[in-house]
Formats: sequence, structure tokens, C-alpha cells
Amino acid sequence: MPHAQETAVYTHGHHESVLRSHTWRTAANSAAYLLGSLKPHMKVLDIGCGPGTITADLAALVPDGHVTGVDRAAEILEQARATAAARGLANTDFAVADVHALPYPDDTFCVVHAHQVLQHVGDPVQALREMLRVTRPGGLVAARDSDYAAMTWYPASPGMDDWLDLYHRVARANGGEPDAGRRLKAWALAAGCTDITATSATWTFSTAEERAWWSGLWAERTVASAYAERAAQGGHATTEQLRAVSRAWREWGRQEDGWFGVLHGEILCRKAA
Repeated sequence: MPHAQETAVYTHGHHESVLRSHTWRTAANSAAYLLGSLKPHMKVLDIGCGPGTITADLAALVPDGHVTGVDRAAEILEQARATAAARGLANTDFAVADVHALPYPDDTFCVVHAHQVLQHVGDPVQALREMLRVTRPGGLVAARDSDYAAMTWYPASPGMDDWLDLYHRVARANGGEPDAGRRLKAWALAAGCTDITATSATWTFSTAEERAWWSGLWAERTVASAYAERAAQGGHATTEQLRAVSRAWREWGRQEDGWFGVLHGEILCRKAA
């Protein structure tokens, strides 16, 4: 039986069109539900840190504490280290780690945070068990994930409908759950969390600049990223079908009345003292 870490593949990969989205993320636009709970002295673990923009923001908010960023992809950690160094942050470190089996002792961190991670892992309940294990009594497990089926847009577009159907099929074939946002509370309960605050928040893309950015990165991701390769190699779409979806994204981005909403589920789980 394969180890849990081998049962899911990161759907997006680290193509430039993916990192363009990841480096846009900040603690303010991606972890607002957590920020009011942070204290200057806290020790934080940021799981799936990617290029480190959220990690660096968290580190700036715990100046007397420390933030450890971990990711399964060793190559992205160099960018994360550079992000922290560019901001002059001395209270960070980075390591390769698998959320299903974290290399830290029980009760190590005040806060264990994961943004857009649980939708991509093979066993999200086990991941949350591990996050809870390494959290100190009285500390917090924090997770936020989008929910693809709840994403919505205007104007209607058959090509965008095709995109959403295709994304669901590719992500699930990779072992993930793209509609993770609605499942976070259920997963946390299954993992043994008891004191859970479940909330939601959105990203909205509607200005000309926002539409151009959001449609452009998805148009490119659909034809040029690891996601595109997995869609084609897995038999989920032909090259021409991927190009048609990419064109639909570009067309939506040009619509003056275009609007796109991304729903996220969020959980804050306090570990029993």
C-alpha cells in the first residue's frame, strides 16, 4: 500500500502562470480569518508555503516569534527563502516536509496554518491529524481552501463550464478534492478537532485589471502548465479542447461586465488545553 503522500499529485505544478497566482497571495487576502489570533511571540508552521509570500507576512506579524515554512517541492523553497530575505526577516526557516507525516514533535507550534493545501493531498483527515498533533495545547490549526463547484462567473460561457468540469476531473484523478472548502469542518471533526470555528470568504475579480490577470493566468495554465500535461496525458481533454478552454478564459477576460467569485471555506480549530 503506498504511503499517503504518494496518493495525490499536485495538480497545478509550478509553472510561471501558477506562481503568478501564488505570489499574489498575502496574509491579508488569504488568511484574514487567522490574523486576529496571532500574537508577537508565537511559533508558527506554514504548510504548503510555496513561494513564501504568506509565510513572510506571518513572520512580520510575529516579530518575537518564528515561522517555519514547509513544502513538498524542494525547488520552490529557494524562492521562499529569497522572499523572506528580501524583506529582511530573520525569524523564518524553510524545509521539505509532507503534511501526512510532519517531522516535528508533538505540541511544537502555537499555530499550524495551511492555505490551499488540503484540496491537493491524498488524505486530508490524516493531514489535519498531523497538524493537530504538532500544535501546542491551546494553540490553533488554521486551514483555508477554495471550493471549485461554488465558483461562479458572469457572463455565462459554455467554454468556462467546460473548464470547471475538466478541472474537477483532472484534480480528482490526481487524488485531490477540488470542492474542499465545504468539507473542511467535516474533515476537522473526523481528525479529532473539537473546538472548530468555520467561516467563509471570497476573492472577487471584476475590474479590467483583475479580469486580465485572472483570465490570463488560467488561460496559460490550461495550455502550458503541469495541469495541462495531466489533463492531456490522463485522457481528460485533447490539445484542441484545452485550447478552446483557454480561448474561453481570454474571451471572458475581455468582457466589460465580467465578474468572477471564488468561495473559500475556512476553519480555526483550537486544540484542547
